[in-house]
Amino acid sequence: MYVKDDDKDDDGGSAASETLEIVKTVVVALAIAFVLRVLLFQPFTIPSASMEPNLYEGDYIVVSKWSYGYSKFSSGLPINLPLGDDRLFGRAPNRGDIVVFKLPRDDKTDYIKRVIGLPGDTIQMIQNKLYINGQPVQDVVVSAGEVNDIFGPRPVTEVRETLPNGKTFMTQDFGPGGDLDDTPVYSVPAGHYFMMGDNRDNSIDSRVQESAGVGLVPDENLVGKAQIIMFSWEPGASLFNPVSWFANVRPSRFFRVLN
Repeated sequence: MYVKDDDKDDDGGSAASETLEIVKTVVVALAIAFVLRVLLFQPFTIPSASMEPNLYEGDYIVVSKWSYGYSKFSSGLPINLPLGDDRLFGRAPNRGDIVVFKLPRDDKTDYIKRVIGLPGDTIQMIQNKLYINGQPVQDVVVSAGEVNDIFGPRPVTEVRETLPNGKTFMTQDFGPGGDLDDTPVYSVPAGHYFMMGDNRDNSIDSRVQESAGVGLVPDENLVGKAQIIMFSWEPGASLFNPVSWFANVRPSRFFRVLN
């Protein structure tokens, strides 16, 4: 005669129920993370010095995805959204915004620069000075010092620039005579933006043609606006070496709102 083992049956059902609940939780968590990453926020790590003195290598920043609407590059994942070349809820960036965008020559690499030229503008560097639509941008030297980088000790100047719309921010410069201190006039066509790094002599940006640099950035390549530095570590910190976190942490840069 067959005898039903009630305890065994209950245990099996309980285990299956718990497994199902775990799977549901994981699926929901992944769905929430996907929505947050695509629609709201995406984290990025700064890998170079091109945006000093405002962003340093090792800064961990958060970018708002809704600031300029959504394009096919807004997923933050290896796959693109099925939006073609259009932007959903598209809004134009303001001059002076710090923007993450896809590098035009490959549409894959994430770059971060500042919006300097808007559609219809002309941009030029003349003797180490920025001109927008034929007018020099107001700048004031704030400090002078020295940095020691891969090129050895070099004099460096920090300058406060004020764009035509009143946006003010700090830039860094190694003095006259740089490769990009004198340029031709760049005309920004409709649907494109001219980007520059705040570290003017150490930035491959729109001053360098697309085949070797950034070139002009199409509107569809904009990913989002950099909003805040969440955390920051000196180069040398390793995810797999917790001791290095404390040795290289830069708490003074935590939760710094970006200008």
